[in-house]
Amino acid sequence: MGCGRVGSTLAKELEIAGHTVAIIDQDREAFRRLGADFKGQTVAGVGFDRDTLIDAGIERAEAFAAVSNGDNSNIIAARVARETYGISNVVARIYDPGRAEIYQRLGIPTVATVLWTTDQILRRLNPDGSRSEWRDASGVVKLCEMHIDKAWFGRPITLIEANTPSRVAFITRLGEGMIPNEHTVLQEGDLVHVMVAEKDVEITEMALSKSPESK
Repeated sequence: MGCGRVGSTLAKELEIAGHTVAIIDQDREAFRRLGADFKGQTVAGVGFDRDTLIDAGIERAEAFAAVSNGDNSNIIAARVARETYGISNVVARIYDPGRAEIYQRLGIPTVATVLWTTDQILRRLNPDGSRSEWRDASGVVKLCEMHIDKAWFGRPITLIEANTPSRVAFITRLGEGMIPNEHTVLQEGDLVHVMVAEKDVEITEMALSKSPESK
């Protein structure tokens, strides 16, 4: 639901991946964003109206994405898709971070646009400390790329978990991602990506910005 820039791009990418796609929008002119090569179904109507959803094939759908420009419309449509038609793979785009947290707790996966955009901008503005790469919709848990002091190089990666309230998710070495194990030793140039609670980000930053022996 929603044929704006996100919806139209999503629809085209899904079609390229071999999926059958139907896209709903109240404005027929919005379908122009899909281009002449789009072979999917376009349905003009309100995305949470049951007749519109049925016309779009909701009863045969395996997944539903609500990405219009309205939080209320997106969450209503997502709930109808899940609760009325039993679609298990449902996601809603939400601009309001507070609402995103509430709906996530209700069991409706959300993409909190404002939180994600803020993280990406901060990541580029702040060259040191941590760079947020992902966070859950509630904002409680984050995946961060951490700047580490050179004193950590040559040490086992398990030392990070022993000295901080974080867990190492993966490292980037020579441009390639790798999942470390208990034998992995940090090398100069490694980028360390950790899972950490929001409340513990600052503590983790401070610990990794100095020698492991520093207290």
